[in-house]
Amino acid sequence: MTYSLAKNLIRHVTLRQLQIFEAVIRLGGYTRAADELHLTQPTVSMQVKKLSDTIGYPLLEKVGTHLHTTSFGQEVYLSAQKVLGSMVELGETAAELEGVVKGPLKIAAITTSKYFMPHLLGVFIHQYPDILPALKVTNRSRVLERLQANKDDIVIMGQVPEDLEVEAWPFIDNELVVVANIGHPLVKCKKISLEQLLNERFLVREPGSGTRLAIERLFSEQNLAIKPYMELGSSEAIKQAVMAGLGISVLSRHNLRLELAHNYISVLDVKGFPLFYRWYAVHLKGKRLSLASRTFLQFLLEQGKDILDDYLTINN
Repeated sequence: MTYSLAKNLIRHVTLRQLQIFEAVIRLGGYTRAADELHLTQPTVSMQVKKLSDTIGYPLLEKVGTHLHTTSFGQEVYLSAQKVLGSMVELGETAAELEGVVKGPLKIAAITTSKYFMPHLLGVFIHQYPDILPALKVTNRSRVLERLQANKDDIVIMGQVPEDLEVEAWPFIDNELVVVANIGHPLVKCKKISLEQLLNERFLVREPGSGTRLAIERLFSEQNLAIKPYMELGSSEAIKQAVMAGLGISVLSRHNLRLELAHNYISVLDVKGFPLFYRWYAVHLKGKRLSLASRTFLQFLLEQGKDILDDYLTINN
């Protein structure tokens, strides 16, 4: 890039144009970008065109019904992310100098944490009302993608990835138990063996989920392997299937508060259970944490367990 062109970009390209262009590419279109930025679609389209005209190269091309970046548009997108990221860091630095815990806090969490993470986040926001939280709850594979792409400040998961360089901070226990319909014959049995469970219809999460990995590891250690009767996409779906008598499963006790309190579901007495794992707050190694994310991490480590214990006691 020539010096004169660089001067022209500095003089005429605005941060707002970069923000709009970045949103269009990240979200995959003008409409979603307009919704996120609270703008009209024509405004978004006009600003992207102005950016393209100022730079002097086409940034987008339409193939069929899909919008794609040109090769130079991809470079502009990456540069926009860097510039906008630097502005966020600048704002966070200013907040730290003020000594006030405020600003954005982006958290991603695996699906099974949805039974306690909103409560913990609610208590945290009550303590620090100037925080602007964003909580993304999704399956393990998506969470791992987000972690690898460094899209969030903190990631909450039960199984720390071994193929990524991360910092992992355990903050509460994750107790896995075997559950069945309240009328299941095994409810009255004691010290049920893993071999006995192999005769049952096993309901499991999709391959790669943290709970399924834990189950498969336990059975593998005994040279056993479960044969899934049905795969379901969420813990809630598995609970409903268990209560309907479709089979047995392994779930986190955190997910069973209401069902156990009202005797809708039974925990089986199985050798080797409950399995105790930990919930971890995770981020990429070397990641610079903002004051908001550092404060949230400290909150989880120092208060998370007590807050959750009190919450479960009150609601049981």
